[in-house]
Amino acid sequence: MRIAVTGAKGQLGAAILHECSGAHQITAFSRAELDISDEAAVAAAMARVEPEAIVNAAAFTNVDAAEDHPIEALNANAFGVRALARAAVAHGATLVHYSTDFVFDGKTASPYTELDRPAPQSVYAASKLLGEWFAQDAPQAYVLRVEGIFGETAGAGPAKGSAAAILNGLRAGVDVKVFEDRIITPSYASDVAGATRRLIESRPAAGLYHCVNSGPTTWYEFALEMARLIGVEPRLTRVRMADMNLRAIRPVYCALSNDKLRAIGIDMPPWQDALRRYLQ
Repeated sequence: MRIAVTGAKGQLGAAILHECSGAHQITAFSRAELDISDEAAVAAAMARVEPEAIVNAAAFTNVDAAEDHPIEALNANAFGVRALARAAVAHGATLVHYSTDFVFDGKTASPYTELDRPAPQSVYAASKLLGEWFAQDAPQAYVLRVEGIFGETAGAGPAKGSAAAILNGLRAGVDVKVFEDRIITPSYASDVAGATRRLIESRPAAGLYHCVNSGPTTWYEFALEMARLIGVEPRLTRVRMADMNLRAIRPVYCALSNDKLRAIGIDMPPWQDALRRYLQ
């Protein structure tokens, strides 16, 4: 199968390349090689590839910066997705696009399902929700909500994100601030990539799916397990969301249920197992 992957040097993009390269014909586009917000460039690139599937791992992910740069966030997270959806229609291709737990307001006490009503609280969250809608303009589109992504990158420098920051701090033996009240379901990029490949190959019902590792946790509990696995004494400072002066609002409770994905035969491993494999 011919698969075009955008955002190929990030954590998700790198995992997709690793997962699919042996079995499929992959054309990878980094941000420098293809700006998905340039619709003409997207159309030209996809005309060259003639993809049977498009996997979009490109995104504007700086949540706080999006508050000051809303046009950039919308271009990458919404209008760029619209360009890819139009290309998918033109080539009869399956589209896979990744979204986020941030589309919810976090005012609940049980894992969100795909039927729960989004209520974005920031520019970033609104741009990602708009991207979900645009993605589903493609007839065979899978919108996969992920969160707390951790994994390797494809030669584009060190991994980014909360998990990478915690790991770096633990290894350096420095004090690490971690949220004790933000409840998440972390996503190992390799497991997300595996689920993505199965969706592309088996083509179950298109639509919205939560694609996270199983089991809610907090960043504090996640950090404790990480320290245990690498054999270091953790130096952790617990902080609460309300005490942090963050530019953009984050949902406090944002665990996602992956029951819908499990119902089509894709069972995501527990986050503890995913973390162990990542650290090995």
